[in-house]
Amino acid sequence: MNEVLIVFHGITITGWKLIGYTGTLLFSARWFVQMYATRKHRRVHMPRTFWYLSIVGSLMALSYFIFGKNDSVGILQNLFPAFVALYNLRIDFRDRSRWEQERSKSG
Repeated sequence: MNEVLIVFHGITITGWKLIGYTGTLLFSARWFVQMYATRKHRRVHMPRTFWYLSIVGSLMALSYFIFGKNDSVGILQNLFPAFVALYNLRIDFRDRSRWEQERSKSG
């Protein structure tokens, strides 16, 4: 994965860098998803897709920093957001299942 795949304008691309770039793009794309959901709902809204993109993007970037670069700063930078996103996703599933149970009892 460390073999050079392409050199583009002086930037060397390896398999691990592709994983890192993809993780960064996914992690950044979550904000566009959140912005779209907020505009659609006309209030601040955090859709599950936001958390999924956070988790996948963090884990991909984390794998780049662990296996591709061995950089402790990058590891710490991406490890914490992955845990926070997993926690928030778990809370979202719990709260939505409670809401659905209450809705089914009342309706």
